[in-house]
Amino acid sequence: VPVFLFVAAPYIRRYVAGGRCKSTARLEGKVVIITGANTGIGKETARDLARRGKVIIACRDTAKAEAAASEIRAETGNQEVIAKKLDLADTKSIREFAERFLAEEKELHILINNAGVMLCPYSKTADGFEMQLGVNHLGHFLLTFLLLERLKQCAPARIVNVSSLAHHGGRIRFHDLHGEKSYNRGLAYCHSKLANVLFTRELARRLQGKFQRQEGLTANALHPGSVYSDLVRHSFIMTWLWKIFSFFLKSPCEGAQTSIYCAVAEELESVTGQYFSDCQPAYVSPRGRDDETAKKLWSVSCELLGIQWD
Repeated sequence: VPVFLFVAAPYIRRYVAGGRCKSTARLEGKVVIITGANTGIGKETARDLARRGKVIIACRDTAKAEAAASEIRAETGNQEVIAKKLDLADTKSIREFAERFLAEEKELHILINNAGVMLCPYSKTADGFEMQLGVNHLGHFLLTFLLLERLKQCAPARIVNVSSLAHHGGRIRFHDLHGEKSYNRGLAYCHSKLANVLFTRELARRLQGKFQRQEGLTANALHPGSVYSDLVRHSFIMTWLWKIFSFFLKSPCEGAQTSIYCAVAEELESVTGQYFSDCQPAYVSPRGRDDETAKKLWSVSCELLGIQWD
């Protein structure tokens, strides 16, 4: 068995690594925002895209964001890697980030909604939303809303939502959206990742209906794979399992490939409303294809955030 594993190891690793983004597309004169890019797959996405164009790293922890930006600037030689404060658990912070960005930058071509929390104990955001739904879905929903006009003006442009295979275990529990009646942190994560898929689907439908064919603004979602990162830090058991089985998990660089693919691949220029994994289309759960739930979630999200997004 040890000999077999020694021989098979490179093949196993190659399989685990999954698809790679082969696009060499340049992003000169283009601007990218990546949320949560101070660590994990977000940081690796930023590292790759910084070799192509201007990247704004939007994170809650400004010290970590600046450290990541500084490291990427030194490695790539691109001085246009900028750290900005963005706390997705606070709508005031989201609005302040958007306001500053729109005042300082005239361009936006790619928005990668990457940041996320996973398996955290029950808690609420500054606005009273269940933390995982609040950060993973509602925070990005509001951010996208606030930046949409700039994306339209700069089209062709792309919105990339990092979801997960976990969406298969999710349900949108409208009767208990914030888990006040019952809360399971694993299921809450699944629910938030399903919300990412439904948001992408409904956003693409609305864009396509209004102006997409003329201006080329697309929205796609993705599963990055099972990645060895600190996303599982809130669970002792998952952290322990991740360490034991790290050989069978993607590295952050490998996990970033589908995000990069959705952001730059030339063949996706007019592809919208789709879900990808390993740089290719992937299966979406029946709940993730439910247009009525997607429309209702859109309406409820607008109501919770106090916005009108028709």
